[in-house]
Amino acid sequence: MASTPLGLELGPESVATFRTQLPGVAEATVAAIVAEVPSYADAFTGPMGETIRGMVELALRAFLSLASGARGGDPGTPLAPALEGAYALGRGEARSGRSMDALLSAYRVGARVAWRELADEGVALGLSAPVLVQFAELVFAYIDQLSASSVAGHADELAVSGRVRERYLDRLGRQLLTGEPEHVLLASAEQAGWPAPRTLTAVLLPESRAHGLDPLGDTRTLRLTEDLPGIEDASGLAVLLVADADGPARPRLLRALRDRDAVVGPARPWQHASSSYRRVLHARALPRTASPVDTEELLVDLVLTADPEALADLRARALAPLADLRPVTAHKLTQTLRAWLLHQGRRDEVAAELYVHPQTVRYRVGQLRELYGDRLHDPATVLALTVALGVEQAG
Repeated sequence: MASTPLGLELGPESVATFRTQLPGVAEATVAAIVAEVPSYADAFTGPMGETIRGMVELALRAFLSLASGARGGDPGTPLAPALEGAYALGRGEARSGRSMDALLSAYRVGARVAWRELADEGVALGLSAPVLVQFAELVFAYIDQLSASSVAGHADELAVSGRVRERYLDRLGRQLLTGEPEHVLLASAEQAGWPAPRTLTAVLLPESRAHGLDPLGDTRTLRLTEDLPGIEDASGLAVLLVADADGPARPRLLRALRDRDAVVGPARPWQHASSSYRRVLHARALPRTASPVDTEELLVDLVLTADPEALADLRARALAPLADLRPVTAHKLTQTLRAWLLHQGRRDEVAAELYVHPQTVRYRVGQLRELYGDRLHDPATVLALTVALGVEQAG
């Protein structure tokens, strides 16, 4: 007689008899699983069903090998393929997006049915009550091994697939920032299993301030760090592409980013997220007066600083009549001209902004009229001066 790790001893005749019953036990086990674990009902139909039935019978044969004295730790025994099959089942459950609940339920049902069928045969063979008790212990110890192997397979698959998906999502995020063609973005989104939102909003902030931040609780939000496009030294920075943060959701986003030193771009259709990111990069160079920086509140500043060289040329041409004055006088007249344009010539308001007497404003405006002549009434000149002087307000 052979002795198992639990001290169970089965004679070769008993083992041979049990083996002849395995197909029937396997059928009963499968039927019980289909009836009691509804999520597996469809899995047992067609060719896949035959494969699973074969695996059930393989597991039962491995168990009989264990019951006849074979050691499960020996990779040369039939128990090793059964454990490998259980591991593969766990990985398959993870790939299908299912938890381990259904598979563990199937193991419990299978153990109960297999034990009932085998116990009936054991009684018919005249096995003693102590032997049947040991037999039951071995059945459930074996199921525990199969379950543990499946749990390991499930966890390993989640870990691997999670890392792979993270790489896919990172690639998609970088393609969005650089503005890749739509067909490229669609293919990458599909490969990453990323359900595209309507819009994306770019947010640039220190990486240390991004930890634990989930602005709107949307799992479609993408996070990127290191080697950010368009930033020479991106160390310590992070970009969030926040899903569907437009409309009423934008104030919630801004509140979530309060005091995080963030720059928030406009919401754009997700395929055009690069537009939001470019806006953020532009606004990043402007002086900050709030946290977060909302680029929607800086549109004038952004327009005025979009082409610094063109603005410098415009400013030089528009203010040419002041170029030959003493610097102090030129500065006073420039400030007066800007206030006069913005307040549409209302003297008292100009005086209040400059903290001078209205008569001083009148005197300075008189100087400006001498320098510019009738051009101060020319709409094109007024527009050029307004834009040229607006940079001081933006800066």
